Amino acid sequence: MTTEWKSVRLFPIPSIIYLIHNNVQFATLTYVDTSTYQIMGNLKIVTTGILFRLFLRKKLSNLQWMAIVLLAVGTTTSQIKGCGQTSCDSLFSAPIQGYMLGILSACLSALAGVYTEFLMKKNNDSLYWQNVQLYTFGAIFNMGRLVLDDFRGGFEKGPWWQRLLNGYDLITWMVVLNLGSTGLLVSWLMKYADNIVKVYSTSMAMLLTMVLSVYLFSFKPTLQLFLGIVICMMSLHMYFAPPNMLVDLPSTSKASPESLKEISIDRKNES
Repeated sequence: MTTEWKSVRLFPIPSIIYLIHNNVQFATLTYVDTSTYQIMGNLKIVTTGILFRLFLRKKLSNLQWMAIVLLAVGTTTSQIKGCGQTSCDSLFSAPIQGYMLGILSACLSALAGVYTEFLMKKNNDSLYWQNVQLYTFGAIFNMGRLVLDDFRGGFEKGPWWQRLLNGYDLITWMVVLNLGSTGLLVSWLMKYADNIVKVYSTSMAMLLTMVLSVYLFSFKPTLQLFLGIVICMMSLHMYFAPPNMLVDLPSTSKASPESLKEISIDRKNES
């Protein structure tokens, strides 16, 4: 458990990035509709790959770059609705500010993820100690925002800690437990895998949610959903499969040392 300030001072940075990112998300929704917002959110798949290469110096092959782009295309395809379900005129017809904020949101999300991976792998500290530092600074920044809101509102509803758990019931606590468990699993991915694995797991979880919605909420599957799942499966195979499974490489046969020895001996006898 590293407690030196030189190491601890790095952990507020991702908390600040996530704080800005969350506010940018809400600002984006004021300009674009939900369908456009979901589709633009897939840009973070590509931006994660780019920052993963630039900041962590992880080299990706051409096939892996193609797989990342395919993943973005697949998730986008699964989220596109037909003109009968939503107005085609409303899709990608938002002001330019909405698209700029969407791109900024994708970049901030990728930056926060890549930087968090850097923090998790920079030393051999306990994963749970690193999580304590991340969540502590995150809680401090959010408490600061709540205090600021109280001052702006003149404490009409009382201090924030008195209404912190208002409306909580069993389902709310189950959601908190679910999100907390998800956060721990993501930190394991950051520590022992990388951001690309996290991107793939998040995308597959989104597709799995759509499939489960067919049975749980009478969601009608669309052709776009089917095509999106197929494209994402292809992307998954392209990224993680060995190259020799994807490309037919010419076989190079090398002569065994025994045969070379025999040839040299025969030539010596002939001379």
